[in-house]
Amino acid sequence: MESILVVIETPRSDTGKYVFNEKENCNQLKKILPLGMHFPYDFGMVKNTRASDGDPIDAMVFTECRTYPGVQLNCRTIGALLAWQTSPGKKSVRNDRFFFVPVDSIVFEHIKNISDFSPAHNRQLAAFFVNYNKAERKTFKPTRYINAAQAEKLLRSHWPG
Repeated sequence: MESILVVIETPRSDTGKYVFNEKENCNQLKKILPLGMHFPYDFGMVKNTRASDGDPIDAMVFTECRTYPGVQLNCRTIGALLAWQTSPGKKSVRNDRFFFVPVDSIVFEHIKNISDFSPAHNRQLAAFFVNYNKAERKTFKPTRYINAAQAEKLLRSHWPG
């Protein structure tokens, strides 16, 4: 697959969750995370995609450079965490998290699949998403990680047309 353009909405270490407001053409604060919680890596979206929840595909980017809301990075896919999410009073929907590395990364160039990180790292990553959703009274149930090839195939199914 060619490189994927990922738009960063929330930079690593930020305690606020930002989203792009298409109507106003700006980034907007969606929520503030609980005390002591912050994003472990840059978080954003894959433009021109639609996930099962109706939003663009969720993207987490492992990068050594500083980013900011709205910056776009050319990335390669390294995997995904398949998961179900339930909001209060609603039925469960698939809400997977896809993982990327910028094509120009030096620090993470050796990471080809999410399994190249340690099992402890990946357990903590899944726990972040569980706790992040718990703060909004949502249930996030990770099912399994998939490798880069499987994630790319799944990504293709979310592009319109």
